[in-house]
Amino acid sequence: MRHSRRDFLRTCLHGALGGAGACSALGSLGLLNAAVAAGRGSLFPDYKALVCVFLHGGNDSFNTVVPRDASHHAVYAASRGALALPQNDLIALQPLADGLPGDSAQYGLHPQMPELAGLFNNGQAAVVANVGTLVRPTTQAQYIAGSVPLPPQLFSHEDQAIIWQTSRPDDGNASGWGGRIADLMHSGNPNQQQSMLVSLESQALFQRGDVVNQYVMSSYGVEEIGYLDAWNNDAGIAAFNALRQQGTQAHVFERAYAGALNSAIANYQAIGAALNTAGDVATVFPVSRLGRQLHMVARLIKARNVLNLRRQIFFVSLGGFDTHGSQQAVHPGLLGDLSRSLKAFHDATVELNLGSNVTAFTASDFGRTVSINGDGTDHGWGGHHFVVGGAVRGQRFYGRMPSLAQSGNPDDAGYGQLIPTLSVDQYAATLARWFGLGEGGIDDILPNLGNFASRDLGFLTL
Repeated sequence: MRHSRRDFLRTCLHGALGGAGACSALGSLGLLNAAVAAGRGSLFPDYKALVCVFLHGGNDSFNTVVPRDASHHAVYAASRGALALPQNDLIALQPLADGLPGDSAQYGLHPQMPELAGLFNNGQAAVVANVGTLVRPTTQAQYIAGSVPLPPQLFSHEDQAIIWQTSRPDDGNASGWGGRIADLMHSGNPNQQQSMLVSLESQALFQRGDVVNQYVMSSYGVEEIGYLDAWNNDAGIAAFNALRQQGTQAHVFERAYAGALNSAIANYQAIGAALNTAGDVATVFPVSRLGRQLHMVARLIKARNVLNLRRQIFFVSLGGFDTHGSQQAVHPGLLGDLSRSLKAFHDATVELNLGSNVTAFTASDFGRTVSINGDGTDHGWGGHHFVVGGAVRGQRFYGRMPSLAQSGNPDDAGYGQLIPTLSVDQYAATLARWFGLGEGGIDDILPNLGNFASRDLGFLTL
């Protein structure tokens, strides 16, 4: 994929400068200490990858994972009115005895999600219930009284998406928790020149580190600077290459600019060559934006040995979940795409004999309201999420499924916005621990984790 010189330079310089700051968000670690910490340790003996699938707009998880027994479905249907899914259309989830949803209900997935239901029932996927942004555990009474600190700007798309990706409600300038994991673990990769952070969605806040810069590419391949291959431009190319030669710039910003450009060129050349060498996977992916992104992630994982990387974190996304209206027309297609794409991706990891080495997980701005506004739902708070992979202790629910009652609901913050009972910190810590980050590092990247009783939700085998 080719870009103009101006666009390319803007992208690569933004990535280089945006990944570092004078102050780190690693709790008590400053930027220098983070760099020192990252420089210690030995190489990882195995390969692992985390894949964040961000659902932009706030997925209506209460029409994604739906009660299907008669009594609980009746409560759901009374709250959901015209948006309620018919009981007989739901695809049954069959949890193990030690992974029941905690409310005596039976659940099913949206009828457009047979692939994800199959992964759950075969033990390769789990539901993590009612996760959301929290500073500390919060009850309805505490929320009403204002007696506990709350994340700022609740129910705001931008603010809640930021907090989901940083897990730092106390710091609006924090780096992403994926980036902070990389800051503390990148030294375990044999290849120190190649970033372990790859975003398929431009610059992702989740991937922004203080030591490690994310590499941004498209689902079609690396983003190259076409200027260097322009026909009949020998003099221009020679001048351009002279300007970027190391050590020839007088000003510090010129040197930073040239360094960012040279790093970006070296990265896309290395990744492009590795993709060509490794070749494609045989698994067929959906021809959708998310399908293409996850297909490219599978190809990058296949190229891991060529790149000499043993830890990688990827960010992909699917938009369109802000369903204030026309939800019945929009939401089923989005869920179907998510289901098919996650199934294809898991199949590709199995094809690569890495089914237990790669974990994909969903995230979103927030859940949506249990109440409806006619033909849509409004901004909520807590929501359900999926974790997929061979290392997942699947066929289980983690956490307690909330009440979906329209009135007298102890989980309701008001207007059908359900208070989370699991925090993003707990979700992130469980993933980071499986990825190989030690307990001290987990505390550094998630300073609010100590406010919660459980540090590990148990949905991954170590």
